Parts: sequence; structure tokens; C-alpha cells
Amino acid sequence: MRPAEVTTEQIIEAGQALQAAGRNVTGFALRQRLGGGNVNRLKAVWEEHVASQAVTRAEPVAELPIEVAEQLKADSEGLVERLARLAVELNDRAVKAAERRVAELVRTTGEQREQMERELVDASTAIDEIETQLAAAQTLYKELNAKLADERERSQGLALELAQVRERTAATEKAAKEAAQAAAQREADLHEQLQQARQAEQAAREREATANGQLLAAMQQHKEDSKASAELRRDLEKARKEAEDGRIHLQAAQARLDGAVREIEEARKQVREARDEAKEASGRAAELRGELKAVQQELAALKAEKTQAQPSPQPTTGHR
Repeated sequence: MRPAEVTTEQIIEAGQALQAAGRNVTGFALRQRLGGGNVNRLKAVWEEHVASQAVTRAEPVAELPIEVAEQLKADSEGLVERLARLAVELNDRAVKAAERRVAELVRTTGEQREQMERELVDASTAIDEIETQLAAAQTLYKELNAKLADERERSQGLALELAQVRERTAATEKAAKEAAQAAAQREADLHEQLQQARQAEQAAREREATANGQLLAAMQQHKEDSKASAELRRDLEKARKEAEDGRIHLQAAQARLDGAVREIEEARKQVREARDEAKEASGRAAELRGELKAVQQELAALKAEKTQAQPSPQPTTGHR
């Protein structure tokens, strides 16, 4: 069971404040004063309080004379009949005002509000149309979630190294998420308004002036919802444009990346060629070192042979 939104004391205080202001205490007036709550419950609590006060303050009075009582009875019958006709008229006006308010609330759901306005004949037809629009709102909510998922998948393919693209993608996802949350909140509001409309149809006892005031408030809410819907469409278009810009930046980054890969491959090829040349040069250096060593050995052998071939010095003798 859903807990009460406002306490009994708050309802009684709100009713007393309305009385002090010279206004009629009705379920819609109490709800407007408190900023929320079930209309039937608010009205029932206030009527129970008024009844308890009437019982508490009742005091014994002297009986009327017979002539006065009979005259009062005759006058009362005529008055009761007029009050009954007045009550029927007021009830009919309140029901029709409630139906108009339901029609205004239904038209805030979107594209079918004009068709619902033409088909709104009585309260039951309005409720059927509200349920149809509620299903459309749920479908729209699912479509928004699907579009959000698509945007996220496309965003994951963008180049992470581009900081500006990442910021735009994040902003796009945030805007889409807010749009989905707004749609979900609007759907919840529609559920609540549907329940309140059904309850208002069964207990429509409001005066025409109060109902007209509620109707004007609903029309203002319709204007605000239309403005919010237009803003959501602009945000979605902006998100799509930013996603397209992101894809263009990604293609450019991919082209640069491909060019860099080709340059790296070319550099690797040049490194391999340089390594091959270095290997060949190392081989030639080894051959030259072998040849140099052989020449050095031959020079050493020649020096040894030359040393052996030189004659040994002869001793010097004097002449007589």
C-alpha cells in the first residue's frame, strides 16, 4: 500500500487556511495548497474533520412551534428540490470541467493530442485515449533507450586520443541520458495523472470556478511541456550533429594513423636494409683483418730472412 504523502494535521491546517482566505475547501484546492496528495483522501479527511467539529459543537435547542415547523417543512421541500437541481447542475459542470482538464493532460503526451481532443466526448473515452497515449509514451521511451544505446556503440568507435572528440561524445551521451530520464519522468507523471483523472471522474464535486482554474493551470503545463519537448528535439539534433562531427574526426585520425603505419613500415624496411649492409660490411672487415694478418706474417718472415742473409762482421788486421 502506498504511504500517505501528507499528514492529517497538514490537511486540516490547509483547510483552515483556505477558510480564512474566504475560499471553498475542495479536494483540488487542498491539493494545490499542499502541493500534492490524493484528491479523494484530502477531501475525505477534511469532511471528517468538519463532521467531528459539527458533532462536538452541537447543542440542544428548543423545538419549533408546529406552524413554524410545517411551514419550514414545506419550504424545505422546495429548497431541497432546488438544491438537488443545483447539485445536479454543479456536478454536471464539474464533470465536464474535469473531462476538459483530462483532455488537456492527454494532449501533453505528444503527436496525437489533436485527435484526442476531437474524440474526447465523455470521461470514459478520455481515459481510453489516455491509456493509448501512455502506451505511445512507453514506446517512445523504449525508442529513446534504443537510440541511446546506438549512440553509445557509435561513440565507442571514436578515436580515444582526440580529447575534443571525447568531450563531445560525453556531452552527447549526457544529453541523451537526460532526455531518456525526462521521458521516464514524464511517463511516471502520466501514470499519476491517469489515476488522478479516474478518481476525479468518480468524485467530481468541484465548483465551476475552481475547475476552470485547474484547467488554466493544465493549459499552462501543456505549454511548458511543449517547450520542453522542442528543447529535447533540439538537443537530440545537436547530439546527432556532434556524433557526425566525431565520425569525420575519426576518419581523419584513421587516415593519419594509416599514414603513420606506412611510414613505420618504410622505416622498418630501411632498418632491415641498413642491418644487411652492416652485416656485409662486418664480413668484409673480417676478410680485410685476415688479409692484414697474413701480410704482417709475410713481412715478419721477410725480416727474418734478411737478418740471416747479412754477413757477420770480420775482425780488422793491421798491414806490415
